Amino acid sequence: MKQSSDRLRQTVVLVSAILAIVGSFIGSGAAGGTPIQNASGGALAADATPIAPDVPAFGIWTPIYLGLIAYTVWQFLPAQTTDARQRTLGYPIAASLVLNAAWILSIQFDLLVLSVPVIVMLLVVLIRAFRLTLASRPKNLVETIVADGTVGLYLGWVSIATAANVTAVLVASGFGGLGLSADAWAVAVIAVAGLVGVLISLYGRGRLAPAVSLCWGLAWVAVARLTGNLLSTPTAIAAVVAVAVIVVVTISVRIRSTSSAPTQGLVSA
Repeated sequence: MKQSSDRLRQTVVLVSAILAIVGSFIGSGAAGGTPIQNASGGALAADATPIAPDVPAFGIWTPIYLGLIAYTVWQFLPAQTTDARQRTLGYPIAASLVLNAAWILSIQFDLLVLSVPVIVMLLVVLIRAFRLTLASRPKNLVETIVADGTVGLYLGWVSIATAANVTAVLVASGFGGLGLSADAWAVAVIAVAGLVGVLISLYGRGRLAPAVSLCWGLAWVAVARLTGNLLSTPTAIAAVVAVAVIVVVTISVRIRSTSSAPTQGLVSA
């Protein structure tokens, strides 16, 4: 019975990965769909809101998808079939893949409002997966990269993407700012994203992967506000400050955690 359950888990991850890959082709416009930045009336374009990152930021999906594909193949190997860690991690990763495809479809079909609960659910699932990677140690470097590293990159990017998505929906719906300027709201949202990065670093004992992808997204927000069509110096400065704070906190926590790794069983990813 356990072996059948393990095979089912592995198959669910595989099918979910295929759905996500198909969705990524549609979302990129390569399979006849509208590129995400042009879908839903351009609500997610680089100049649609002050929180939108510049187009090159989305290149982070390449290592994320490569990591997810690598995990899908790796978890099918005999050594992972009955692995206790993969039994807990497999289904959350599969759920994240399905939700990712669902998010792309919601944008493609101009269901911008629906994209918010979908990406929030995706964020919750990734937080769950991240917690699971912290609960036990990977067996080797390969697992550290394809499981822990991929989940970390995925979580960091979706954290900033959630902020950008919610902001896009508010702007598209005509949100007036409650008397505050667009710059003030943008700085506030960036501050929240920076705080999230700090909390992830503290809770994750200095994990590098989520900090890298979150800082990547924030850095491209700064670039877009300094060089794009929607300029905002306060937002750019806030994004740069957020990146600096996340980097300093992550490195500090990692150094402290690494020094106590023999007693805490620290996982580096």
